[in-house]
Amino acid sequence: MSNSSSLTHFLLLTFADRRELQLLHFWLFLAISLAALLANGLILSAVACDHHLHTPMGFFLLNLSLTDLGCICTTVPKVMHNSLHNTTTISYTGCAAQVFFFLFFISSEFYLLTIMCYDRYVAICKPLHYGTLLGSRACAHMAAAAWATGFLSALLHTVNIFSLPLCQGNALGQFFCELPHILKLSCSHSGYLREIGLMFFTMSLGLGCFVFIVFSYVQIFRAVLRIPSQQGQHKAFSTCLPHLAVVSLFVSTATFAHLKPPSISSPSLDLMMAVLYMVVPPALNPLIYSLRNQVLKDAIRKTMTRCFFKKQ
Repeated sequence: MSNSSSLTHFLLLTFADRRELQLLHFWLFLAISLAALLANGLILSAVACDHHLHTPMGFFLLNLSLTDLGCICTTVPKVMHNSLHNTTTISYTGCAAQVFFFLFFISSEFYLLTIMCYDRYVAICKPLHYGTLLGSRACAHMAAAAWATGFLSALLHTVNIFSLPLCQGNALGQFFCELPHILKLSCSHSGYLREIGLMFFTMSLGLGCFVFIVFSYVQIFRAVLRIPSQQGQHKAFSTCLPHLAVVSLFVSTATFAHLKPPSISSPSLDLMMAVLYMVVPPALNPLIYSLRNQVLKDAIRKTMTRCFFKKQ
């Protein structure tokens, strides 16, 4: 039994024991991370360079791409390093940094998705007030609030969890440093309750955002169904469906990963669900948003063409 004061590293869960499978996982994570980096990088470049995307939704999409890049860069490189070098360790400081940055980016992403829902609600339900409610200053303040709330939440959780005495070993049942798995190593009852209280507060805030998203989409769908022309309905739905798909992917995978029944829990299922909510959404979000957004597709095409001809 070891105390947190003497802990120098944690042991992470591996995807496979066989060397061939470890290398296969390395190449798989490399492909996913490169795809996510390329797709989100193209969106960042397109939004920054194309004036047609200098809109509130474009601004929030740029921020969303930054959170996606942050999520990928926080956890995947260490997974790839461990698979390539056949190791399972992560330093105590590295684990604390991973927890902080992952919570920071994942929390900020959900708050940004909530703000993007508000953008769609105002655009469809209150179009005459869109310029007033979502001016450049208001958008900047809302994005700053999302980032600041994510930072504060991550800081509180990280400081609290790594101030607890850890005396249940150093083996984490996950392939990256995740808060619940570190909490299982604690032997401080008061600290445990304090962290549970922080988690309850964070989950309550997240639940409030989720209720707001559901309520907003009920109002959005009611407004869309009142549009007399079928073409108008199709156009309105096409601006909402990508956001709704991203929110559904994010919420469903994260919820099932953390709230699944203990009877079906297993290390392999935990690994798979963690990959689904941690790695897959950042890679798929750019694709989801660009599929039904012709302006974004045109901007990405121009960006790629510009880069190609520069190389020539």
